[in-house]
Amino acid sequence: MMLRTCQVLYSQAGPSAGAWQPLSFNGGAFHLKGTRELMRALLVLRLCAWPPLITHGLALQAWSQRLLGSRLSGALLRASIYGQFVAGETSEEVRDCVQQLQTLSLRPLLAVPTEEEPDSAVKTGEAWYEGNLNAMLRCVDLSRGLLETPGPTGNILMQLKVTALTSTRLCKELTSWIRRPGTSLELSPERLAEAIDSGRDFHVSCLSTEQNQHLQASLSRLQRVVQHARAQRVRLLVDAEYTSLNPALSLLVAALAMRWNSPREDGPWVWNTYQAYLKDTHERLRRDAEAADKAGLAFGVKLVRGAYLDKEREVAQLQGTKDPTQPDYEATSRSYSRCLELMLTHVSQRGPMCHLMVASHNEESVCQATKRAGRLCCV
Repeated sequence: MMLRTCQVLYSQAGPSAGAWQPLSFNGGAFHLKGTRELMRALLVLRLCAWPPLITHGLALQAWSQRLLGSRLSGALLRASIYGQFVAGETSEEVRDCVQQLQTLSLRPLLAVPTEEEPDSAVKTGEAWYEGNLNAMLRCVDLSRGLLETPGPTGNILMQLKVTALTSTRLCKELTSWIRRPGTSLELSPERLAEAIDSGRDFHVSCLSTEQNQHLQASLSRLQRVVQHARAQRVRLLVDAEYTSLNPALSLLVAALAMRWNSPREDGPWVWNTYQAYLKDTHERLRRDAEAADKAGLAFGVKLVRGAYLDKEREVAQLQGTKDPTQPDYEATSRSYSRCLELMLTHVSQRGPMCHLMVASHNEESVCQATKRAGRLCCV
């Protein structure tokens, strides 16, 4: 769900036409699904809760392709896990899925599911990132074209993976440099924003010549995506990833925000994602929200719990560093609730200059958001 100003998400299912009722989870979404789809959803749920499949999923997929062949293996995936989570392989299939969801007043959040894993052995080059750029530009166009009446406020959203446009190795180098004391001036959002706007060469002393060239190309790709998205009135929600990359990703988002989240641009076009399962998220969110307010910039937030828990703990154990994640599910839920309260307050105070997406599968979190937003609107 997405909150902006003091508009609260409601469902229009009510006893009388046009009556607005608070959001409820009464199974209405299931009315769109046939028995076959519901059975598939149950099967996928059970499969995703089976530890061997989670641990050896990629190996099993490779084994399936060798044994059954790519065509039959692909057909099985489309009939099961792929079919459950992916809207379609073609724009027509995606459009049909979106039109079905629109009957429940749901809007799409499309994404190009491409990213580069940290320390990946797969060699990538500028051509790979340029190909991803073209895919993202097409995704922007598809996002814009899916809604017949998107409205003047630009509420079309798309997810963006930065590591599809720049290497994880570069992000790790930048993160290491950012964490060193006394490097804030060289790698400031202001300096990056100036380089993005001017297109002039940008040099960071900690990077090699090749890495600086890649950084320059990456900044150009990011600028092209945001520029095109702004022209199509599509807001970009930048995904958070691993803690070894996130400081660099946040730096890039901050630089883009200085150019595209100014008051004259009609709200935030570049959003950042905050992961509640990390111990320092509430403090970073508070600091970033206050910095945006002080700078007069619009602020867009996608609030999630997080998706890299096991990997983060494994890396911390291997490196002998502190575990950056919350100790358990309950602590993560408390963190999410605190971050949600913080952002709802900012949304109520800053109006259209602050947008929030409550990106949660948790019914309690969504109900908390709608009830709290309702109270804020009535103050």
